[in-house]
Amino acid sequence: MSKKAAVMRGDGIGPEVVDSMLRVLKECNLESEIILCEVGSEQWDKNHRKDKSYIPDGTIKILEESDACFKGPTTTIPAPSAPRSVAITLRQKFNLYSNIRPTKTYDRLTPDRKFDCVCFREATEGLYSGVEAKITDDAAIAIRKITKQGCDRFLNSAMRWADQHKMEKMVAITKRNILKQTDGIFWDSAQRAVEGSGVKLSEIYIDNMAQQMVVAPEQFNGAVLVSTNLFMDIISELASGLVGSIGLIYSANMGDNFAMFEAAHGSAPKFAGQNKVNPTATVLSGAWMAEYLGEKEIRDAIFDATTRVINEGNTVTWDIGGNASTTQMTDAIITYAKASLRK
Repeated sequence: MSKKAAVMRGDGIGPEVVDSMLRVLKECNLESEIILCEVGSEQWDKNHRKDKSYIPDGTIKILEESDACFKGPTTTIPAPSAPRSVAITLRQKFNLYSNIRPTKTYDRLTPDRKFDCVCFREATEGLYSGVEAKITDDAAIAIRKITKQGCDRFLNSAMRWADQHKMEKMVAITKRNILKQTDGIFWDSAQRAVEGSGVKLSEIYIDNMAQQMVVAPEQFNGAVLVSTNLFMDIISELASGLVGSIGLIYSANMGDNFAMFEAAHGSAPKFAGQNKVNPTATVLSGAWMAEYLGEKEIRDAIFDATTRVINEGNTVTWDIGGNASTTQMTDAIITYAKASLRK
């Protein structure tokens, strides 16, 4: 039986880049079943904001019956009365505790910099737990929740990645000199995770990490970078800047029995409908989903094709030095991917 993936187009540029991804997978003859469903603030607005969530009940049902899902970029309205973000809601519902962003430079885009690491972000705890309280009219607090169980499962998953990809360095990003209790739990879990392995563990404080990523990022090549939710949210965004464009960064949110794939970038509503945004992050996230669903040859073909298109530079979008449309860049990826699969 083929596996099922729920696909949510999302808001802003989401429908365009997700349609590009779906077209690539179709042309590569993906055997898994794709089920489209709605999500995001745009459909929430169309429904007169009556729902408590950006995720309709019908979409939740489809997700619960699927093996994985793909989330297009969605807009989170920055108002106290608005629902929580789609990503955070789904991470917590399905216990998707590891947010993973492989980050690697391309030869044409950064000829003088070679950067290759993976950012592992704990995705269910920390300041993104959403536990806040207003204590007076002029003051509010947010709780940074860190647990041994949450850290252990997250850091063990990072170690499995290191083992699978033959990576020998793990860098734990903390602020343990100030956040002694919460980051103390995280650091203890990191030490337990590497026990008996050949992985070398080091610790760096978040403020110094930001500086080091700017002045000497190559020192983190071959490393699994691990941290709590907010810290790694910031560092992974910084890492994407080193690559050349957030439009290149693909990601997955993984738990024990389910995974959600998404581009690292947002919904960029000002670019919606212009057929000009970079489809790379979405296409590569979709290819990774194909691998998760058991179709690794499709993943490999799409990754190789995308790297070739970017490094050639003939059919790329404006953010990485070209003038091609979203559709044209997608077509180029399809051409190379199909040729690779025919070999």
